[in-house]
Amino acid sequence: MRVEKLIRMTCLAITLLISINHAQAEDTSKPNMLIYINPQEYTNQIKLWHFYYDYWFAQGPVVEKVAKERLEKEYGNVSMCEGNQSGKTLVWIQPRMFYNPQSLIYYGTISAKVYSGVGKLVGEYVGESKVHGYLDIQNSKRVHDAYDVAMQNAIGKMKTDQTLQAIINTPTLTGSTDTPCSMVTLLPTPKIRAMSF
Repeated sequence: MRVEKLIRMTCLAITLLISINHAQAEDTSKPNMLIYINPQEYTNQIKLWHFYYDYWFAQGPVVEKVAKERLEKEYGNVSMCEGNQSGKTLVWIQPRMFYNPQSLIYYGTISAKVYSGVGKLVGEYVGESKVHGYLDIQNSKRVHDAYDVAMQNAIGKMKTDQTLQAIINTPTLTGSTDTPCSMVTLLPTPKIRAMSF
């Protein structure tokens, strides 16, 4: 009788361990972060100008590369928001770039709004940068560098937020509320910027 009870308890413990491992395996397949960048950032170009030169570019492709690379380095499993994908958090990246032709400085700003659950705002983290350079020499590299520094600055602020760190580091349990990509339709739409301001 004691042996049967011991066998049942062992089987129950093994079943419990298997279900925990299965839940953890599901957890690793879901990204810690989903990155969302408004489609306007890919289609509407902005203009940086100098007295004699203009530089037009779409912010989306540059910021996507920088954000994905930096967030993956810090938080592991990160992917761009697509379809019905879900993850622990959704990060809405909003970039801005300005060039001052008198001081020859690229001013980059990245606003990262992090949402968890179904649209609950965890926090907004703003990173800024200043990169010196001429508009007519290696302008795409300067823009990339300015966004890179701004993204690192924003991530530094994200790392100090204990609430965000707790959400990301807590394993997702079966039945818990994930952040779906489809919730981006419920987020407030930013004002349309005609140029770089």
